[in-house]
Amino acid sequence: CLPEGHLGQLTNLANVVWERINMRGPKNQPYVGKAAFAHKGGIHVSAIQRNANTYEHVAPETVGNVRRVLVSELAGRSNIQAKLLNRYPQLADNQLIAAILEEIQDKENAGYTYEAADASFDLVVRRHVSAYQPAFRLRHFRVHGIGTEGDQVDLVESTVKLAVDDQERLCAAEGNGPVDALAGALWAALEPSYPELADLQLADYKVRVVDSADGTAARVRVLIDFLYDGRRFGTVGVHENIIEASWLALVDGIDYTVNTVREASASVP
Repeated sequence: CLPEGHLGQLTNLANVVWERINMRGPKNQPYVGKAAFAHKGGIHVSAIQRNANTYEHVAPETVGNVRRVLVSELAGRSNIQAKLLNRYPQLADNQLIAAILEEIQDKENAGYTYEAADASFDLVVRRHVSAYQPAFRLRHFRVHGIGTEGDQVDLVESTVKLAVDDQERLCAAEGNGPVDALAGALWAALEPSYPELADLQLADYKVRVVDSADGTAARVRVLIDFLYDGRRFGTVGVHENIIEASWLALVDGIDYTVNTVREASASVP
């Protein structure tokens, strides 16, 4: 049998195995999957808040996993509030909670969804509780080189100008598409100040049309999955311009990583 305390490493072990064999572990994998302790239905979440044993036969932390309360356009107010208190148990200000709920619901009405974008959700909360500091200030970005004649595949070029550490930086990069090029330019500009970004990887990229009735002018929702330090997290961006939506999701991934690393460093004595 396992020595006492080792069972708490089960989820980390599973993640290492999936990474070594270059596969993505199923979300619904018992005990160690991302959705193994996920809760979505309003009544379901309400019961968990009162007595976790009603839907969880073991505590998630005993196997190194965490409880997740999913937030979507179908989720009720109780789901959002439960997720807030699960992440920030110190939140006791009802007015503050109400302000966060209002922003989340406004964003959902605009096409955002946070069910698969836990990092973007966390940043919304951080901005309200003064636990957020932007990694940089954008001056402008450009993407060009899209659309060439013939069958030749040319790289897309991106230029980003931003301010970080009171310094202006202008960086350019090439990529296999606009998102790849934007990410390359961003990383080049920010890695000197945030070396942790060298370990931040884009793992998945998805695009959804928010309202197809608007045709080519419809808003699009971009969802990006990132990998950092063995963890997978998601961000979301919504805009009529797919490149702008991608930019928003990219920046959330960077901001989330930088802020969580700062938080972890500050907690180390």
